[in-house]
Amino acid sequence: MSAQYRLGIDAGGTFTDFVIADMTSGVTKLYKTLSTPSNPTQAIEDGLKLIADDLKMTPQEIVSGCDLCINGTTVGLNALITHRGGKTGLICTAGHEDSIEIRNGHKEDGFRYDPEYPAAKMLAPRYLRRGVRERILSTGEVRVALHEEDVRAACEIFRAERVETVAISFVWSVLNPAHEKRAAEIVREMLPEVILTVGSELYPQIREYTRTSTSVVNAYLAPVMRAYVHAVDSYFRSLGAKQPVRYFQSNGGLAVGQAMTDRSVYAINSGPASAPQAGQYVCSPFKKNNVITVDMGGTSFDITLTRDGLTNLNKNIDFLRYRIGVPMIQVETLGAGGGSIGWIDSLGILQVGPQSAGSQPGPACYGQGGAEPTTSDANLVLGYLNPEGLLGGALPLSVDKARAALKKVADPLGLTIEQAAHGMFTIVNNNMVNGIRRVSVERGFDPRDFVLVGAGGATAAHICALAREMGIDTIILPKLASGLCAFGQIISDVKYNYMATSPARLDNADAYRRLNALFKEVEAKGVKHLADDGFAKRNMVVKRSLEMRYVGQVHECTVDIDVFEINERTIQRVKDAFHARHEELYTYSERHSLVEVVNIESTLYGLIEKPKPPALKKGVVAERAVKHSRKCIFSADGKSVRTPVYDGERLGAGADIAGPAIIEEVTTTIVIEPGWAAKLHASGSYVIEKQGSSRGSKKASAGKTAARRR
Repeated sequence: MSAQYRLGIDAGGTFTDFVIADMTSGVTKLYKTLSTPSNPTQAIEDGLKLIADDLKMTPQEIVSGCDLCINGTTVGLNALITHRGGKTGLICTAGHEDSIEIRNGHKEDGFRYDPEYPAAKMLAPRYLRRGVRERILSTGEVRVALHEEDVRAACEIFRAERVETVAISFVWSVLNPAHEKRAAEIVREMLPEVILTVGSELYPQIREYTRTSTSVVNAYLAPVMRAYVHAVDSYFRSLGAKQPVRYFQSNGGLAVGQAMTDRSVYAINSGPASAPQAGQYVCSPFKKNNVITVDMGGTSFDITLTRDGLTNLNKNIDFLRYRIGVPMIQVETLGAGGGSIGWIDSLGILQVGPQSAGSQPGPACYGQGGAEPTTSDANLVLGYLNPEGLLGGALPLSVDKARAALKKVADPLGLTIEQAAHGMFTIVNNNMVNGIRRVSVERGFDPRDFVLVGAGGATAAHICALAREMGIDTIILPKLASGLCAFGQIISDVKYNYMATSPARLDNADAYRRLNALFKEVEAKGVKHLADDGFAKRNMVVKRSLEMRYVGQVHECTVDIDVFEINERTIQRVKDAFHARHEELYTYSERHSLVEVVNIESTLYGLIEKPKPPALKKGVVAERAVKHSRKCIFSADGKSVRTPVYDGERLGAGADIAGPAIIEEVTTTIVIEPGWAAKLHASGSYVIEKQGSSRGSKKASAGKTAARRR
């Protein structure tokens, strides 16, 4: 094969998306197949067959002709959601066996004072949490030597209980890891078959609970990820892959399979974490740096926010009720997708989700055994979806089955089926709008300062309604929207995070020397890791950050700094960066107060060549791309409007379409509401804008409203 390709695969809960890019021409194609949760690699095999049939090639020719094959997967996330990880044992300091249950002494935010809120299910059950006698002090000194016989006794119990994976986390091991390292040697000697997670290696930062919880989650997911990585790697090797498969991490970068097994906690948000890169990429021709990317698939709705070109990262968060310390792209996820099920609660109020029909059996309209009313069924009845089927007709839809399912919520509420469908559409939109508000308004960002980028197969049917509710005037919806996360993978770089603890007050030269030494130490590990991955030094980039606080504060904030030696001359740059960040977060700073560093972090990137941007040619005038028209419903009264349906495949750069309209792409359907208009840009994205609105007048009106409230 003369052309060289790059392949991105995003395995979601309902569909698995495939994006293949020609690295020379920039031509990028998208394919979708139903996910196979019981056998995740089957969906990959099915998708490669689709690509092979379309390109008139064999799967072997495709894979052997790819410079990189990249996989984002929900395997780790699903294992955590369903509690189907490995049987996990924990070795900890004696007396600290219950730290992951005691946590920080309170329940999660929102449930702190709810006596009926149940405790989280422990990933390492109490009888498999074994304390050993040892103690390191906060100075790094040894108070109690490691009793090796305790570690051996724990291993005997783990062997008898057939434990698959073990986490080790001792108090203050981040300042002196000697005991953890020796305990790890004993475990490897006695239980060579188990997967081992060492807390001071995975998350070398202070706070015992966070480190222990992160280690346990990592250990719990490791057997699942090892089996998945082995299956995927073996399959691609059998097809002649030139490079090892790269896996997308929740920190927004790529890693090889071994890293995903050793650091399985980074696989949790593997799929949606690539959305911000893709969102920034599609916005780059329009010089937009403030981007909210929303991805509505079959099961969930994911939201990420990028401001001034920087995407928010989360650290030390409670994710699915488990504390995770490692950095993750900040993704707000809620149960709102094409498969979200409509139901009536005990008060007789219509609700939608978070339960989902998934891919098996799927929405009722799929005709695969589903009988509950879903968002997709509502969209079909509203006229938004093509009754002849999705995926270019490969997935036929049944209007009769959709109507029969919707009757379950329409009849009890005294509504027509059309009114029930619009009700479900409105409710799921409100759920998604609330999620967007959580990542924008509740964090101090005005959503009107952002563009809304649509991703996911179901988003395009709801995108105008979401923008309308948020007061956003501009939507950017790429033709690749339904596979945008898979596209984000093929434009991403390899990324590794390295951390260390360094409690130090920034008032003496010894502290500066210690920080410099730690940065050099962790960055040397990263450089070696990237070199082992095949990167030359010229393709490596280092970024640094510090976790800092004023002396006496309980919590710290993350401060990004440039790469330079910290000394008496440069320390003010560090302090100024902290004061500015503190003021940004909390509206004030104390520039005369003493500052201290708690943790350091270096992020190392291995830069990968990006595909050439595609250039969309002019197509037929929009009027000639109209296939037909059908009745669509845009209002709560259930009245229909005759709406033109455009063939997106025939549209080219410059095409203008005023709403109401439907644009049918092969893998998504775009609903242009009345009062909105779309224009197809040469970069391959539809720019959808609110008609007749004035940005300035809206902001002025908002200001007057605020003044009246004051």
